[in-house]
Amino acid sequence: MIVSAQKAAELIREGQVVAIPTETVYGLAADATNIQAVRHIFELKGRPPDNPLIVHVAEINQVASFTDDRPDILFKLIDRFWPGPLTFVLSKKASVLDIITAGLDTVALRMPDHPKALSVIKKTGPVAAPSANRSGRPSPTRPEHITLDFGDDLPVIDGGPCSIGLESTVLDLSGYIPTILRPGKITADQIEDMLDIKVLREPAGENQIRRSPGTRYSHYKPNASVSWMSSIESIRSYQPDTLYIFHTQSPKITDDNIITFEGNYLDFAKSLYDLYRTADKRNYKKIFIEPLPDTTLSPIIPALLNRIQRSVSH
Repeated sequence: MIVSAQKAAELIREGQVVAIPTETVYGLAADATNIQAVRHIFELKGRPPDNPLIVHVAEINQVASFTDDRPDILFKLIDRFWPGPLTFVLSKKASVLDIITAGLDTVALRMPDHPKALSVIKKTGPVAAPSANRSGRPSPTRPEHITLDFGDDLPVIDGGPCSIGLESTVLDLSGYIPTILRPGKITADQIEDMLDIKVLREPAGENQIRRSPGTRYSHYKPNASVSWMSSIESIRSYQPDTLYIFHTQSPKITDDNIITFEGNYLDFAKSLYDLYRTADKRNYKKIFIEPLPDTTLSPIIPALLNRIQRSVSH
């Protein structure tokens, strides 16, 4: 059910859940101060209760409602990257709902870079908003993806296709050294270059991993099995029930189930989840993806690698 931003804000204030667009993926938004509304997010998604949510804000001053942390680098990063695809993990205030933080002592905060999302949040106040999909499924980057998972009754704001298509970078600032918990479009190199400090590329252990969504459970999986191509040459015959995704080489065969990006990794990232869902819609059994090159070729490659690897069938 497509609704306006105004109607969406009214529904959220009434305690309902609404799918809202962001530049990364669509999110299931509920009032971050309403425990029943937030609980409904978990019920809709089938989300494990120990998987924390990201709180989305529309004003810098809303950050103070969730954390007392004031590291100097936080506001430098906010000034540079907000609104945008960068989530901060910070020590939480006692007033923050435990259901949002999965009982942890940290909270994740982000300001999305989408006019319709910001319009809603300015009317409602901060919202808790994980991706608007059934837990484990590919994240939605178009309104029709949400309908596929939840049917026509869930209110959705149509913001068109997401401009990035992969979830935000999650940066943990609650400890001594800033640490990337989940890669996204904003990279550790970009943060280091701006701040002239060391940023860890991986969490230090399970306790730190738990602070970010999208890091501990099976995620982003289509119904089709996902595999890396062992080599382009080894695929001698293209099967009609298989989707083939290339990023550097264009095979001589052209067909609907053969996709090429020819080095445009941003477009690849933007299209990944939509391709996964297209494969399922066409009842493809398999998805083969050309192995990704060195991560230095594009800042988005680490995030692409992370999402594909988490969807690969084992």
